[in-house]
Amino acid sequence: MVMEKKDEEESTYLKGVRNLCESGTKKLPRKYILPVPERPLQSKSPSARFKLPTIDFSQLQDSNGRPHALRSLSRACQEYGFFQIVNHGIPSESLLSLLSSARRFFELSCEEREKYMSNDIRAPVRYGTSFNQLQDGVFFWRDFLKLSCHPLLTFLPFWPSSPPQLREEAMSYAKQSKALFLVLMEAILETLGIGLSVLKELKEGTHMMVINCFPPCPEPDLTLGMPPHSDYGFLTILLQDKVKGLQVQCGDDWITVDPVANSLFVNVGDHLEIFSNGRYKSVLHRVLVNSSKSRNSIASVHSLPFDSIVRPSPELVKENQRLYKDTDFASFLNYMTTHETNQKHFLESRKVANMSPDSQ
Repeated sequence: MVMEKKDEEESTYLKGVRNLCESGTKKLPRKYILPVPERPLQSKSPSARFKLPTIDFSQLQDSNGRPHALRSLSRACQEYGFFQIVNHGIPSESLLSLLSSARRFFELSCEEREKYMSNDIRAPVRYGTSFNQLQDGVFFWRDFLKLSCHPLLTFLPFWPSSPPQLREEAMSYAKQSKALFLVLMEAILETLGIGLSVLKELKEGTHMMVINCFPPCPEPDLTLGMPPHSDYGFLTILLQDKVKGLQVQCGDDWITVDPVANSLFVNVGDHLEIFSNGRYKSVLHRVLVNSSKSRNSIASVHSLPFDSIVRPSPELVKENQRLYKDTDFASFLNYMTTHETNQKHFLESRKVANMSPDSQ
């Protein structure tokens, strides 16, 4: 009887936090309560206001402004692992409209959202909850819709057709964010002082769009929307609404990112840390929730093609100073199905110091 009740509770949790909110939950279920040391109020807060590194995207495309923009970009990737971009050329009306359509998706009926539910992390379209619902010992206060974006025409028919505007707006943004990514990567390769040959692979690389919903939480001090983690790809480009929630780690401090109208937040991923042989670091980030407002964000995660090998660029590896072993998406996905993927545990497993004799 106890086992049946537990299974029933697990089934309810797997339907997502929007479903819990719609059912009138007034208290945080036990499954979502973090151990005391992992709760947000136990972390240090910065003593001084932090100025987010900012890259003027228009300067990257201007011969006069490019040298300054490249210096700023190099410093941001090396010292922080993140930055925001302004003057990126995507109309603010388009971004606001996409966020509005994303919000309406999570306002659809539970039955409509459930059409896209899947435990298969390789599914081209997947609606789910928490962070890694297959492995999380504690669930996180988040629902998501993942959309595979490349090749776009292959995956587009699988995307949700409701609300009506979502598919068209997400398709347009997918194209624009991919273009931004390629310009940023060309600039990053220049800051690293290496050739542009990898750009050809990146043009045909994987692109995943993750639409996040963090509903109001009855007891936000006991949980997180997402745990401290790094992203797997080269770069993640994040569009967020005006509700605060994203935090990035700087030293021992957690910095809250203030959303700036018509800007995009960019963070270095694990694959770029590997490719740069540790020169540019992927950044730990997490998401806070609150008791009064829902928050939405859209993350575009970009990397090499699924069957490509990610390794340090030979141009950045001096003799016997290779810091990371080869990896691929299959290794990452296999890791996800057997581990909790918080912190930077997967990246740590790819360091040469952790390489077994058989894998050298």
